[in-house]
Amino acid sequence: MSTTTPDTGHARADGPRTEAPALAPRPSWWARTGPADLTRRGAVVVVWALMVVAFGIASPHVFLTSGTLQIILGSHGELIFLCMALVCVFSVGEFDFSVASVMGLSGTATSVMYVTHGWPMVAAAAFGLALGIAAGALNAVIIVILGVDPIIATLGMATALVGVALWLSNLTTVNGLPFGYSDIATTHLAGLPLFFYYGVVLVVVVTYVLFATPLGKHMTFVGANSEVARLAGVNVNRIRFGAFMFSGLLSGLGGLLLAANIGGYDPVSSTASLLPALAATFLGTAIIVPGRFNPVGTWIAVFFLYTGIVGLQLLGLSGWISDFFFGASLVLAVTVSTLLRRRVATR
Repeated sequence: MSTTTPDTGHARADGPRTEAPALAPRPSWWARTGPADLTRRGAVVVVWALMVVAFGIASPHVFLTSGTLQIILGSHGELIFLCMALVCVFSVGEFDFSVASVMGLSGTATSVMYVTHGWPMVAAAAFGLALGIAAGALNAVIIVILGVDPIIATLGMATALVGVALWLSNLTTVNGLPFGYSDIATTHLAGLPLFFYYGVVLVVVVTYVLFATPLGKHMTFVGANSEVARLAGVNVNRIRFGAFMFSGLLSGLGGLLLAANIGGYDPVSSTASLLPALAATFLGTAIIVPGRFNPVGTWIAVFFLYTGIVGLQLLGLSGWISDFFFGASLVLAVTVSTLLRRRVATR
């Protein structure tokens, strides 16, 4: 026998009423993360701390000084700009091995236009930055529109841009930028140059974009599976195109600030920055957000690597140690990144 509820008119069976189970409370952040996961996220930071202790014991009167700290934190601001450019491109599943050459082109062009051709400093800097953006746009056209493999395209572009920079500078190092322009990078605040703080601001901005905006979510979506993202309505080519242009912009800014930092530019010096930038960017995937290219992890990785370099150099290992350390770090970082991304993909 059944009864009819007066307010709905629907029949239901007699018998005890079964209550819906209550929703379980959301676990705490510690319960969701767990000590094992925290260990993975912070392992590189722990190794970094142990490295500082080891170098401090080995050479306490040299390594444990404010001068060494300033060298580690304040001497490689341009690398942060290159790394953030790489994070943006890698996040959408692409490659850009021309970032260091784009930086060199922008820095060289800015210096040449002011020193050799007598342009106003603002116009020279704007021209250098425009060249960086144009190089990023050209990469995007070749890769996104024409469908050329990004590794081949950007490696070729890197070599071509070095040639352009050498042509602009007439095969010489260009010096003589005004002190007022240099001040935007070299002025110290709390013992560190402004160049360092520009990097901090950039990391915060890129982190916000990637993790807290629809654009960042679309970039991650495209990087994870571009075909699924396209079917979901994301304009994949626009995202990819924009990533390459933003890479050119950041690399160009790095070149402008590096030129300000040293008062000029050597057009062939920038190529040496590519390997450290790649090593730091891949190593960053083992920090904070394992398996994902992330700005904060990459920022930490930059100083982790340079702590190792400076510490070894202070112990008397110079010349060959930089190439060896960065090369070995890149191989290790790519291996760790691959394993972490594979682990995340299988969860």
